[in-house]
Amino acid sequence: MQQRGYVGVVGPGEGAGPEHVRLAEEVGGLLARAGLVVVTGGLGGVMDAAARGAERAGGTSLGLLPGPDRLGASPHSTLTVPTGLGELRNGLLVRSCDALVAVGSSWGTLSEVALATRTGVPVVLLAWGSLTDHLPSPLPLAGTPQQAVATVLGLLGLPSDTLG
Repeated sequence: MQQRGYVGVVGPGEGAGPEHVRLAEEVGGLLARAGLVVVTGGLGGVMDAAARGAERAGGTSLGLLPGPDRLGASPHSTLTVPTGLGELRNGLLVRSCDALVAVGSSWGTLSEVALATRTGVPVVLLAWGSLTDHLPSPLPLAGTPQQAVATVLGLLGLPSDTLG
């Protein structure tokens, strides 16, 4: 399978609820089936779920870890890079991606969405609820994982025929 780009899947780690985990796993699988590399923060919650979805779909995921080693890394990530940057790795994640899908929100997720918006990386929000009413600029909203991935593919100029 030829890889056509890198898409970050970001969202809560430890505070991720079951619905965010389910959605992230589905997004990771859909992105992988579309030939995209799934990039995450490499830890638990939404990050682990997206990597698991990519793994189950036969795709590739890259986990950019905040610490100086691989301890605590998602076992589903194909590749992990211990950055030693702490929260600053969020900037590395954003700058290494062609687009982001933010599944749910947390402080770290908000920083990634802000960095992406400021640097021109397209962002799609999934399961954000009324928090989107307070964002300074409108961002694409998706109601389902399929809508999120179809929007990302459209933003990247890629066909969405892999979504079925």
